[in-house]
Amino acid sequence: MNNLIRAELFKVRTTSLWWIMGIILVPLYAASLLANWAQANATVPDGGVSDTQRQQIEAALNPINVATNLYTSGQFFGVLIVLLLAAIMVTSEFFYLTATATFLVTPKRESVILAKFAAAVVISLIVWAFTTILNLIFVPLIMNQLDLSNQLGEPAVWRAIALNALAFILWGVLGVGAGVLIKNQLAATLILAITYTVGTSAVGLIFFLLTENVARWIENLQVLIPTSASQLMISGTDLPGNPPRFVGALVLVAYAVLGGVVGTVLTKRRDIS
Repeated sequence: MNNLIRAELFKVRTTSLWWIMGIILVPLYAASLLANWAQANATVPDGGVSDTQRQQIEAALNPINVATNLYTSGQFFGVLIVLLLAAIMVTSEFFYLTATATFLVTPKRESVILAKFAAAVVISLIVWAFTTILNLIFVPLIMNQLDLSNQLGEPAVWRAIALNALAFILWGVLGVGAGVLIKNQLAATLILAITYTVGTSAVGLIFFLLTENVARWIENLQVLIPTSASQLMISGTDLPGNPPRFVGALVLVAYAVLGGVVGTVLTKRRDIS
């Protein structure tokens, strides 16, 4: 199994894909950090918001929540990079016509797909470590500008950083499953990128409209959106009007397990000729 995992990582290292994704990640990370910094400078509006919205804004401006939000900067785009890399690890087998050779060398298909899952975990942790190291360098400076302590002595901050790592891992697993479902590399890349970015915003808008015009409890169902789930699980404290943090973790785990099971089953049954 170790040889299979090393082989999967070698496939990634020997293509230009990894450094292209790395170059893309850097400005996206910077944009995320600046956006979170701007959010931390926000103030509670005097009017025009409901009591629940006011409580949510006040909670978000709590020093612990400001810190956890900043120290996990880069998650939104970071997990997108992980999702795409993990999916491409699968689709590239069909794009470069190496799938047949791969499964002839390793007849146990479940071993191949498990190796891809493991490689996706490694890649996920590398991307997480990259963004986390940058956050540990820059965020204390931002916290000082905000006249707040760096909050690194707070367990909630380190819990958020650890759960952020879990989020990256789960998105990596989900990416492998998505790559099995969508064999065409270009289609997989476009569908996943568009669904993740545009789809997330569109579904969020739908939930907002339903919450404002139908019933307030619908807002809690946003946790079923994977991106919302991963954001919820890294919050420093439970936020008013939102489900508990562990619900976000459970939802994301469920998506990852589903993606893993579907990916393994389809790989074992699919004709790869």
